[in-house]
Amino acid sequence: MPIVNIDLIAGRSQEQLKDLVKDVTDAVVKDTGAPAEHVHVILREMAKNRYGVAGVLKSDEK
Repeated sequence: MPIVNIDLIAGRSQEQLKDLVKDVTDAVVKDTGAPAEHVHVILREMAKNRYGVAGVLKSDEK
């Protein structure tokens, strides 16, 4: 059973998230041969003030 974890900064629409889950599932099925019903995709969204790059929170970027 493939499990795919995706961490994202919050802000995408429900439609974008649905498309992402479908596209990732399709890619895993194509590349591994696993049945779609066995592919689990976990989306974890975080606020911009909970993620930083190079010592700077994304919420503080201009």
